[in-house]
Amino acid sequence: MSGRTVRESPRTVLVTGAAGGIGRAVVADLIGAGFRVVGADLERGDAEDGCVRFVTGDLSEAKTVTECFAAAREAAAEKDGVFAGVVHLAAYPAPGIVSEDETLRANVLAAYLVFQEAGRLGVPRVVGASSAAAVGIAWADRDLHPVYVPVDEDHPDLTVDSYGLSKVMSEKAAEFTTRRHGTVTVMLRFPFVGAGPRLRERLAEVHADPASNRRELWGWLHTPDAARAVRAALTADLTGHHVVNVAAPDSAALEPTRELLETHHPTSEIRGALDGHASLFDTTRSRELLGFTAAGREEITEAD
Repeated sequence: MSGRTVRESPRTVLVTGAAGGIGRAVVADLIGAGFRVVGADLERGDAEDGCVRFVTGDLSEAKTVTECFAAAREAAAEKDGVFAGVVHLAAYPAPGIVSEDETLRANVLAAYLVFQEAGRLGVPRVVGASSAAAVGIAWADRDLHPVYVPVDEDHPDLTVDSYGLSKVMSEKAAEFTTRRHGTVTVMLRFPFVGAGPRLRERLAEVHADPASNRRELWGWLHTPDAARAVRAALTADLTGHHVVNVAAPDSAALEPTRELLETHHPTSEIRGALDGHASLFDTTRSRELLGFTAAGREEITEAD
């Protein structure tokens, strides 16, 4: 596991969705790397531990977004430091939590408001959480198949669900922000993310019934790796806008990858070797742009 990091201090980062599973890990990782973190979410929970400021509110409301950026600018100024970037994680993380239209409205509007405020204020870097669901297969109401595998960031958009569409539109909002303001934007496409009991339960489910995970293409990522990928995206030497797959190098299933494809996605064009339990997500861009590689199952202990 790696991530190129340029250490400058003090640097302040605004993290939205700081109380979520990935958000808490990102906050802890950034603080451990020497960043000063301003957190934001609907509720505090224990997410404010270590944060220099914490703002509560709905990120799909402009007033809350304004408060978040004001808090981050104040936090940076008090240490003569730099407001170095924004990590935008706040979103409904799956369909079915609220109605389809509210999923789309809240996720896309929050992304647009946060990205545009960052651009308007000249914040140099925005990292956002997208999803493997942006491909359109994971939450579809029917069985869809990748056009080709491994799936890269240029795979055709197959979305037929509002959650997947919200991620596609959030990526477009990031691209728009780069074009409009020159802000560097990086959207990380995460698959299932978990650690500890959450990860063990998911792996057990997939091992018992690999077909149940066919729409998610057996992708997964260890939560600490999600946090390290965020830090890599914040600190890598980049310009422009980027969408980047971040996934473990192996699948969550016990069956070899080619067997899974033959059974569940027989029409997908196979590009590359896909030996053993190779992931069906192409992470070349993650390695080459961010200098980041995630852990596989054999590198994670029971304690993780």
